[in-house]
Amino acid sequence: MGTGVMIGAGIFALTGQIAELAGPLFPLSFIAGAIVTALAAYSYIKMSNAWPSSGGIAMILQKAYGPGTVAAAASLLMALSMVINESLVARTFATYALRPLEMQDNGLLQSALALALIVFAYLVNASGNRSVSMVSIVMSAIKIGGIAVFAIAALWVSGLSGGAFAEPIGQFGWERMVASVAFSILAFKGFTTITNSGGEIVDPHRNVGRTIMIAIGICVVTYLLVAAAVGASLGIDEIVAARDYSLAAAAEPALGRVGFWFTIVIAVTATASGVVASVFAVSRMLTMLTEMKMIPHSHFGMKGSLRSHLLVYTVVVAGVLAVLFDLSRIAALGVFFYLVMDMLVHWGVLRNLRKEIGARAEILLAALAADLVVLGAFTWTKLQSDAMIVLYAALGIAVVFIGEHLFLRKQV
Repeated sequence: MGTGVMIGAGIFALTGQIAELAGPLFPLSFIAGAIVTALAAYSYIKMSNAWPSSGGIAMILQKAYGPGTVAAAASLLMALSMVINESLVARTFATYALRPLEMQDNGLLQSALALALIVFAYLVNASGNRSVSMVSIVMSAIKIGGIAVFAIAALWVSGLSGGAFAEPIGQFGWERMVASVAFSILAFKGFTTITNSGGEIVDPHRNVGRTIMIAIGICVVTYLLVAAAVGASLGIDEIVAARDYSLAAAAEPALGRVGFWFTIVIAVTATASGVVASVFAVSRMLTMLTEMKMIPHSHFGMKGSLRSHLLVYTVVVAGVLAVLFDLSRIAALGVFFYLVMDMLVHWGVLRNLRKEIGARAEILLAALAADLVVLGAFTWTKLQSDAMIVLYAALGIAVVFIGEHLFLRKQV
């Protein structure tokens, strides 16, 4: 399921945005993103090996900072970044579904289809965990295999000498390349959902870490194949023009109409399964945070279990975001929330738990520095192109921390 969450937004929604920033070298952004993610995974693996549980991120943060504002706010930032990811993937689903009708730029239809997918994800999740597991396993296998077939076939036809790879790289600065890594990291961040599996899987002290690294490995191979196929088929301007549906745009010149329809089917399948799996993970995490009294909760007159209430709240917030923001802004908001949370994890482990869990300071510092450099470059780039999204992100983070401080103070 963690791999299923990762391969959804990552390749279908973000390839065009990464290419827009990084230019012809955009496949390297996925490699850099995998390296930063592997460094980041070290903290999560060491913590999960020491205290495997279903608590995931919240457990890690509470161990690192205690049951206070930092742990609660950072946990909520992670949950919100996952909800943002749901809206991102839902709008990507809508864009690909509308592409055959050449109506992918119709904002009203995009919003309607995105909401329909989020409602579908709610119905699947409301039917029980077994349904979610079966849907995720089957769809993950289909989409990973399908994406690999598309990429290999497109490369076989196009080779690596044309398209974006034949263009000069001089006009793309290093800061844009570094900023693009932020989107690549967002494409890998689904690995954090695997930390929630410590209470269920066999031999969690060993297998949670192995599973995380296997998932990252599967994703980086898949992403590189697709990036190479898209770059070989289309120029940078063409990728940017079709950035919200770049795989479908790349499929037709390389593989004809059959390839186009094949890619549409795989994209719709991948994004739909990604939303289903993400809704499951987020509602579960929010339920746990509520039970730990780290976030406020109101039933609003609804009957049923706590999990059923938080399932409703999850899809409502995801639906609102999918309607209010376009793909670029949704992705940027997710980057800011996730990287701030990730840095707090590394700092907490470095400062308070390093000796207890046997973590190496140099790896923790490298992960922290990598996040900081990428976040700095991304913020600088966004300030030049869309300063309002930086303001929205800053306000959102401030509201989360202030709100959590006030809530927890009332709990004392």
